[in-house]
Amino acid sequence: FGGIGKNFANPAITARIIMLLAFPTTMTTWTAAKALIGGVDAVSSATPLALISTNPEAMPSTLQLFIGQCGGSLGETSALALIIGFIILIATGVITWHTPVVYVATVFVFSWILGENPVQHILSGGLMLGAIFMATDYSSTPSTNWGRVIFGFGAGILTTLIRIYANYPEGVSFSILLMNILTPHISNWTRSKPMGMIIEGKGDK
Repeated sequence: FGGIGKNFANPAITARIIMLLAFPTTMTTWTAAKALIGGVDAVSSATPLALISTNPEAMPSTLQLFIGQCGGSLGETSALALIIGFIILIATGVITWHTPVVYVATVFVFSWILGENPVQHILSGGLMLGAIFMATDYSSTPSTNWGRVIFGFGAGILTTLIRIYANYPEGVSFSILLMNILTPHISNWTRSKPMGMIIEGKGDK
C-alpha cells in the first residue's frame, strides 16, 4: 500500500481476509494440541468460536482458552502470552492502552448484553491478537487518544455483531479493516483545535 507509514489499511489484516475468502476451508481447519498419549500430539478440531454457536458443550475450559490449549490461528490461542506481550508494549511505550482496552471491553460488554458468554468471546479467536498487535498499527489507526478510543469501540461493536449474526464465526479482521477505512475521518473529528492565535503585524499582537 505504499510502504511503512503509508498504508491506508493494515496489510496483514487485508491479506488474511483475501486468503480467508479465497481458501475458506484451508483457512478454517485447525489442529488442537493434546497431551502425548499413544503417540498422538494433535487432533483436528473446530475452533472455539465455531463451538460457541454449534456445540457449546464441547467448548474448552476457561483455563484451556487462557493458556492456549485449543485450536486456532498461529499466535492467537494463548491469551496469557498475548497479555504478557501487551504489558511489554505498554511498558516500553510502543503502543498506548486506549484501543486494546476499549476494544476488548466493548466486546465483553456487548456480547454480555446480547446473551453470550463474554469470557469465552474474550479468550477465543483473534480478539486479543487483533486488539494488541493489529488495531494499534501506527499508519492505519487514529493518531489521537480519543480517536483510538472510538476506533476500539467501533471495532468491538462490529466484531461482536459479525461473530453472533454473520456466517463467519470470527469478525476481528473484517472489523479492523472497516475501521481502518474510517481512520482519516476519526482523526479529523478528534484532532484538537487551537483556542486562539496570535497575529503579528504593525500594530498590537
